[in-house]
Parts: sequence; structure tokens; C-alpha cells
Amino acid sequence: MKCVGWKCRFRPVLVLGIVLLAVAPLFAQQSPTPAATQSSAIPLTLAASLATPEPATSVNEKLAQLDQRVTEAKSSADNAWMLVSAALVLMMTGPGLALFYGGLVRRKNTLAIMMQSFALMALITVMWALVGYSLCFGGNGSVIGGFEHAFLRGVGADPNPDYSGTIPQMTFMVYQLMFAIITPALITGATAERMKFSGTVLFLMLWFLVVYAPLAHMVWGKGGFLNASLGGKFPTLDFAGGTVVHISSGVSALVCALYLGKRTGYPKQPMPPHSLVLSFIGACLLWVGWFGFNAGSALASNSLASSAFVATHFGAAAAALSWSAAEWIRNGRASALGAISGAVAGLVAITPAAGFVAPMPALAIGLIAGAVCYWMVTKVKAVFGYDDALDAFGVHGAGGTIGALLTGVFAQQVINPIFGAGKAVGGLDGHWGQVGNQLVGILIAWVFALVGTIVLLKIVDLLTGVRVPEEHEIEGLDITQHGEEAYNLES
Repeated sequence: MKCVGWKCRFRPVLVLGIVLLAVAPLFAQQSPTPAATQSSAIPLTLAASLATPEPATSVNEKLAQLDQRVTEAKSSADNAWMLVSAALVLMMTGPGLALFYGGLVRRKNTLAIMMQSFALMALITVMWALVGYSLCFGGNGSVIGGFEHAFLRGVGADPNPDYSGTIPQMTFMVYQLMFAIITPALITGATAERMKFSGTVLFLMLWFLVVYAPLAHMVWGKGGFLNASLGGKFPTLDFAGGTVVHISSGVSALVCALYLGKRTGYPKQPMPPHSLVLSFIGACLLWVGWFGFNAGSALASNSLASSAFVATHFGAAAAALSWSAAEWIRNGRASALGAISGAVAGLVAITPAAGFVAPMPALAIGLIAGAVCYWMVTKVKAVFGYDDALDAFGVHGAGGTIGALLTGVFAQQVINPIFGAGKAVGGLDGHWGQVGNQLVGILIAWVFALVGTIVLLKIVDLLTGVRVPEEHEIEGLDITQHGEEAYNLES
């Protein structure tokens, strides 16, 4: 039957409409595409966060946590640098100083001088743990510390804010120990080849307690008479030990040399170094270790450590050239012994100034120190005739005094505002009175070292004796004091 009328004409449209209505729910149930999900989720999340603001307490907690993490990161960095610095300073004693001094003596005394440095690494460590650290950095006396940290009581993971607020007090303690080890070891350069091992041990034990501990507290300890950062009456600038380490040991070395007298045959009999190769290696180790000595004294891994690091290197280099130039002018050549001696003299002189002076003044200090120490070793010693066997006084006593004095001249507030922001520090800032403070510190260090050393030598001489018999000196201290030799040439 043939379809006619409007129903037949619109039937296809009606069928299509019914089909679309049937399948529409299926399309509506499909998941949106990932892009659609992301684009719609972002504004919804943002809207939700704006609609419901985070509580203020939660923000404060997160800020506190962030601050704690930043503090821990800084403490970790500072602690790592200080532990490395402590190891570097210990390296200065053994092997640095041991090799430097060991090469300068005659072959028959090599082990004896090296053994003295090694023995002090053990001896001073034990004394430091018992009472040394407490006497240097405990209490708030003007001359000496107390016993609050005896046996290392209270010395642990927490910082001591009086000295460094970012590293454990245990780290600060062990870092300062390394200074206490090398200081008396420097004295052995003047007593080399003629002092008893037993007398050396007893004398340096007492010297550590009577001379080093009071000076360390006066200059670096809280309440110390010469402390520049913690309210000392005469604020002496000594960043890493010009007075505490070098003047004290150098002046004491001179007293020891005078008290012991000259070595048998000196100066008529030649007594050249038996191995400049050993001394050369030792001097290079000292130079490297000195970065821990000086830059580590910033007690943090910061810009002040960088400044001290640069000043240390520049001072040593300038002094090596200065000493070599003076030697070249006088003798027509520069020697290896002169070059390494000059470098050590520069390191000594820059030590008190390292954290207070810019690079160019560091060069000036090195140039002055190299020339003056050369003059002390070659001229002054010959004029007065004392037998400072390895020139401990000529390098450390004279170099430390020069460096301490020039620190007052060249120290600047822009390098280290130790007296407070905007306050002049040294002569370059216009504060020439600081030179007077430096002179007071130098004078006190000289007096402590002179008087203390004379008294202690008298006591030790009565108890054990200080000088070996002449026949032992002729045979050599390796055999007579330790029963062994540095070199077995028969094997």
C-alpha cells in the first residue's frame, strides 16, 4: 500500500529523533578527556582554596619548620667545615711540624724531634679533656677559666652561644684542642738535639697549664682581660693565635735556648739540615694546614672564613718572596730552606690578622714579616750568640710580634665588625688606639712566656734535669733517648 500525506514525508525525521533520544544518555555517562579534567580541576581547586583560607596557626607552623630546616642546614655546613679545619690543624703538628723539624736536625736526632711532636698529640689531648678545655674556655674570669667543664662536663651536641651558636660545643672543643697541641710543639725547635725527653714532657705539660691556658683564656675566653669580642679591658685583636700561639711559644723558645746553652760544637762545627726534602714536605703541609688554622677560626662556613683563607695564602706567598729576595741580595742566590722558612714566617705573621685585613694589607704584612724574620735569623741571632737550633724564636716569636702589631694598623671594620656595626676597628679605620691595645697584649704575652718559662725550667731541672749528658748529645738523641735510629743504612 502506497504511503501518502504528511506522515509519510516526515517519517525519517521522526525515526532519527527517536534514535538520538535513545542513545543520548550513553554519551552523557562517558568520562571527560584528561585535558578536560585538568582544565576544570585547576579552577575548582583554586576556588576551593580561596573559599576556605588556611588557618594562621598552620602558616606559622610551616614558617617555623622552614626556619628550623634552614638553621639545621647552616649548622650542618658550619660543623662540616669546622671538623675539616680541626683535622687540618692536627695535620700541622703531625706530619707537618714533625717533618719540618725532622729534616732540619742532624740525622742522629731525627726520631727524637719527631717523637716530641707526636708525644704532645697524645699528652695534650688527655690534659685537654681533664682540665685544659675548662681552664681555657670555662667560667668568665679575667685571667683563667674555671672547672665547670672539667672532664668535659656539659660539652656535647648543643652549641655554646658565647663562642659559636651554630656548631656543637664538642666540635668547638676539639678544634681548639688542636691549637693547644701545636703551640708547645713549636718550642721544641729551640731545644732540639740537646734536651732530655723526660724533661721535655714534664716541662711542656706544666707550660701548657701555666702559660698557654691563661693566655688562651685572656684573649679568647669569656671575660678575658684581652678579649676583643666579649668585653675585655684591653681588646686585643688575635684572630687565630698571634699572641696565644706564636708569641708565647717563640719567646719561651728563646728562654729555653738561653737556659740550655749551646749545642756541643756550636757555632764552630757545621750543623746543616740532614734532609731538606723532609723539611720541604713539612713546610708544604704546614701551609695547607694553616687554612684550617686561620680560616677555621671564623668558626663558620661563611664569608669571613673566605677572607681569612685568602689573607693567609697571600701573606705566606709574600713572605716567601720577601725572605728569598733578602737572601738573594745578601748571598747572590735564593735557597730552598730560605723560601720555606719565609713562607712559615708569613703564615705566622698573618695569623692574628687573617680575619681582620683585606688581601692587599695581607700582602704587606707578609712582605714585612719575611724581611724582618730573615734579619732576626741571620743577624740578630749571630750578634747575641744564642743557639735557637731551628729558629723558633726568629720565626714564631718575631713573626708573631710583628703580625700582632700590624693587625692593629691594618684591621678594618668592613672585613670584621668585631666592635659592632659602624665602629672603627684598626688604624685604617682611624682607630689608632687599637695599636696601643695590641701593644698591651704583646707585652702581657711576652711577660707570661718569659717568667713562666724561667720558673718552670728551674722546677723541671731540679726534678728530672733538662739537658742530656755531652756523650749522649754526641751519640745522638735517637739512640740515647729512644733506643732506635731513623735510618738503618746497613740493611
